[in-house]
Amino acid sequence: MRLTTKGRFAVTAMLDIALNETGRPVTLTTISERQDISLSYLEQLFSRLRRNGLVKSVRGPGGGYRMALDPKSISVSDIIRAVDEQIDATQCGGNENCLDDHRCMTHELWAALNHKILEYLEGVTLAQLVASQKGGKKVVIAEPRRIRNTAQAA
Repeated sequence: MRLTTKGRFAVTAMLDIALNETGRPVTLTTISERQDISLSYLEQLFSRLRRNGLVKSVRGPGGGYRMALDPKSISVSDIIRAVDEQIDATQCGGNENCLDDHRCMTHELWAALNHKILEYLEGVTLAQLVASQKGGKKVVIAEPRRIRNTAQAA
């Protein structure tokens, strides 16, 4: 699966703003120092986040970035998509040309995994991540189903 640092850092930076925006914009320098993310990398990410309407920039002294939307309305998948990150477990990028321009035998498996991952990330909001950070709890969106032991079922 390809979820690179671009998507991970974008989520981390958005969470940082959501946690630390208390009436004043948050500077990229501050995020860079707190999260150990390169300032130039953050500038690239925030350009995309701003273009996609997730953050607003505030210019001038005391400037920085603010949330453009309520954290309850921003999903993790919104953030990842905003920075052009693709979550794809297939080898073909969903083009079904995995094996000599034909679909491989396991294509449907990996495509279904993509769907489940996106479904999960769409169900996690920035507000939930904030609450988990403030409350020290892990984010649980849905109770995991019990996996049947195939050896016992036989």
